[in-house]
Amino acid sequence: MLPAMKLLPLTKLEASQSGTIKEIQGGKGIIARLNALGIFPGKKITKISAMMLRGPVVLQVDNTEIAIGFGQASRIIVQVE
Repeated sequence: MLPAMKLLPLTKLEASQSGTIKEIQGGKGIIARLNALGIFPGKKITKISAMMLRGPVVLQVDNTEIAIGFGQASRIIVQVE
């Protein structure tokens, strides 16, 4: 039997935890902005760090580190590995 997929918002991942983006919740604007940064469904990402109390979230996409706001990170749904 296959294990159930664990889907979480990016903000819930621990530092250095990886996963595959399954969905970006939001309108055309946020989706276009994240796509321009290389963040889109099917892409593997690693959460590097996050600040306490809703600060920016740093993640790694390919070989690039990117900081995005907490609100944007909360809209990225990730399948945890």
